[in-house]
Amino acid sequence: MNNEQIRTAAKEYAEKIRQTDVYRTYCREKDRLKADPELFAKVNEYRRNTYDLQNNTDSDQLFDRMDAYEKEYESFRENPLVENFLQAELAFCRMIQELNVLVLDHLDFE
Repeated sequence: MNNEQIRTAAKEYAEKIRQTDVYRTYCREKDRLKADPELFAKVNEYRRNTYDLQNNTDSDQLFDRMDAYEKEYESFRENPLVENFLQAELAFCRMIQELNVLVLDHLDFE
């Protein structure tokens, strides 16, 4: 199999992913959220802050800092547009992680 065949297979794989309920739900919720640009910007800020907190906090402080962070944003996450999007995004990310693990399990990659 050559590189072009691999690229074709990857495009077909991506199309199969696009056809899943998980991906369609993610896209629907993202579109709903984007209909409110100000809220979408706030969600993106929340996502960036979450990423920074998780990746730039010492492990011994992470639990306490995440707990305080979640309490700070609790009312923000009560907005159904926000919560539905974040849940859909999480489900999609988990699906992609599982698929990546499945692919790597079938390769000799260390």
